[in-house]
Amino acid sequence: MSKDFLRSAGKVMGPLNRQIRLMVSRCVISLVNDALKLQQVQVELLAMPQADGSMGRETADDVEVIRQYGYAAHPHPGAEGVFVSVGGIRSHGLIIAIEDRRYRLGGLAEGEVAIYDDLGQKVYLTRSGIVVDGAGLPITLTNTPKVRMETPLVEATGDIVDHCDDTGRSMASMREVHDEHNHSLRNVQSGGSTLTTDTPNQQE
Repeated sequence: MSKDFLRSAGKVMGPLNRQIRLMVSRCVISLVNDALKLQQVQVELLAMPQADGSMGRETADDVEVIRQYGYAAHPHPGAEGVFVSVGGIRSHGLIIAIEDRRYRLGGLAEGEVAIYDDLGQKVYLTRSGIVVDGAGLPITLTNTPKVRMETPLVEATGDIVDHCDDTGRSMASMREVHDEHNHSLRNVQSGGSTLTTDTPNQQE
């Protein structure tokens, strides 16, 4: 082949080769906009190698994040992602995965699954059962008309309080009242009379 042909082929294939090489890139999250219908981020991309051998950097703004339906997350700056250039067009990019090695929950057994955050809160599907860890923060079940537990046993290591926002009492305090309560017995009769006592003097 002549040098002229190779030179011409290089000019033609060069841009295509660059597009292919830049279709998938690693990136680092800089900013997050979670107020939109589809989350957008600013990312720092690893670009083409430079003449001195170092990896170049470029910034991409307003990049949409594609996640599985039903799952939402607001990553911290510094999280890492996978940037895909649709059709090889760098300006039309999408983020298809985000991970943060600073907070990743490690040590899972084969087959285990977990949802977690940077505070240590997690829902952990272990090989021996499901663990919900609130990391010292409250866990709230809300906007439901009923909570049903189909199980032969419910255990609690602390008190259970009903009507907790107003006049609620714990089951332990109700048990104390029950164990010590008494009734007034009026019109006492002798012999084999059967009497019904009044209601308890302690009403709670």
